[in-house]
Amino acid sequence: MEERIYSITHHNKNSISVSIIPGHFAIKSTYGEHSSHCSHYMDLSTLKSNAASAKDIAKELVVPYQYGAPVDTIVCMENTKVIGAYIAQELLASDMGESDIHITTPMRNSLNQLTFYDSELPWIRGKNILILTAMISSGRSVQLGVECLEYYGGIVSGISALFSATNKAQNYNVNALFTSDYIEDYRHYPANDCELCRRGVPMDAIVSSEGYKRIS
Repeated sequence: MEERIYSITHHNKNSISVSIIPGHFAIKSTYGEHSSHCSHYMDLSTLKSNAASAKDIAKELVVPYQYGAPVDTIVCMENTKVIGAYIAQELLASDMGESDIHITTPMRNSLNQLTFYDSELPWIRGKNILILTAMISSGRSVQLGVECLEYYGGIVSGISALFSATNKAQNYNVNALFTSDYIEDYRHYPANDCELCRRGVPMDAIVSSEGYKRIS
């Protein structure tokens, strides 16, 4: 599988690139089950863990919010806190007037619902919130995030992702660093209606925003 790896580069920043592996993959959501299949795996781990990359990514993702909807809190899903911190730094340095931005990550309870510590609720209730996530495929993780914020009285200012297979999630526009347009012949299917499965293409791996686990 690894012999098929190639790289793509962001159109605005040559310093931002990711490795792509074509094949047949089951997507495991961080907050759900294997809800979909796709034709390409994108390695997002370096983007989330490398400080220099995270800083460059923040400069790209922050643009819609610098002179748009206010942001009081950044809710970071799928281990995107490093990038979230740099986005907050960019917003604080802009002319938007924010004097303080909180960064937090929701927890998952036994019912697979997202929740927050009580001590964090003042950062959520009545606050303008940017949801930052690594990957949007079926949109299930974002759905859980939006439902959680609405339950606690938060106001969703926007949704940003490192990669998104769709330009909308829960009726919000998605501000994505990379989209499926970057990947030639990218395909995404519901798990129960997968063209690759119908054609008998072997499954390569189970993938998530954290990495992949080979099936064989």
